[in-house]
Amino acid sequence: MVDKEDIKNEADRLAGKAKEKVGDVTENRSMQAEGIAQEVAANARQAGKEFTDSFTDSDE
Repeated sequence: MVDKEDIKNEADRLAGKAKEKVGDVTENRSMQAEGIAQEVAANARQAGKEFTDSFTDSDE
């Protein structure tokens, strides 16, 4: 089931991907790194959510 946290994590992941691409085009390594870090953080939050959901949604 998709909830607000899933949507926020996906939005953060996409924003990070966009920052990374803008950094690529402008050759701005700082922006590239910031985008990658934002993507990684969003992916980690989503993985943690899915892990905890696997225990709380055991009736499905």
